[in-house]
Amino acid sequence: MRAAVCGSPIQHSLSPALHRAAYEALGLTGWTYDLLEVDEERLPAVVEGLDASWAGLSLTMPLKQAVVPLVDEVSDFARAVGSVNTVVVTPRLDRRNTPGRRGVRLRAENTDVIGLVTALAEAGAERISRGVVLGGGATARSAVVALLQAGCPRPVVVVRSPDRAVELRAVAARLGGEVEVRDWSQLPVALTADVVLSTVPIGGSEAMAQALLGAFRPVWWPLLLDVVYAPWPTPLARQWGGPVVGGFEMLLHQAVAQVELMTGRPGPVAAMRAAGLAALAERTRA
Repeated sequence: MRAAVCGSPIQHSLSPALHRAAYEALGLTGWTYDLLEVDEERLPAVVEGLDASWAGLSLTMPLKQAVVPLVDEVSDFARAVGSVNTVVVTPRLDRRNTPGRRGVRLRAENTDVIGLVTALAEAGAERISRGVVLGGGATARSAVVALLQAGCPRPVVVVRSPDRAVELRAVAARLGGEVEVRDWSQLPVALTADVVLSTVPIGGSEAMAQALLGAFRPVWWPLLLDVVYAPWPTPLARQWGGPVVGGFEMLLHQAVAQVELMTGRPGPVAAMRAAGLAALAERTRA
């Protein structure tokens, strides 16, 4: 059986190390997991080429919304979140073929949320009263939902453009919640939270760290979870004065959930963590 991670750029991804370790630990000989450099233009051809030899795809940017119209089904949860990071390939029970899809059905799922929730819980943040999300992209949607699931009654999102908050408001509303939107000039609000989830790409981390921490140091620091895992630490994580969780933990736990969706067997967390950390250390040495 085949699986792969798709995105652009994709060469940095640790997903192959995680999934291959899972297959080995589960005794799934003959299973493969590859890197596919895929942008939005190429995605339809890749999806149409999936057949019964495939177990599924992991998706990263910029594909988390682009894949939605290309699959047969989107889970209720993924549709509510508005972001997809997993496509599961299963046999088409009615045996009817569609062009390019030989007897299979494609279902889109979101495991980013469970990855965030589990990473936060492992850091001691199972219940959150006040949470702040930095950024407004696809991962920010999952971050808002993770905070809602952890009991945060009204997550705060800090975005550069109010336009980016429209979908975040809609995500929260679909799940019976709401968000409080602040613009970038109000970044210090993050330092009044219990938990801060940064979804800002590595390219914006230095500027954000300067804007957020340049003129103010709190007496008490919230927990920071920065979704970036490489290069690590990010400028924000390096300058943070309190507890920090790296994006590797989110990546690990979302991959554990993907393994279960694709194989039907629980993901072996310990084996996947060891392989991922080893690959990350090797990359750092290089």
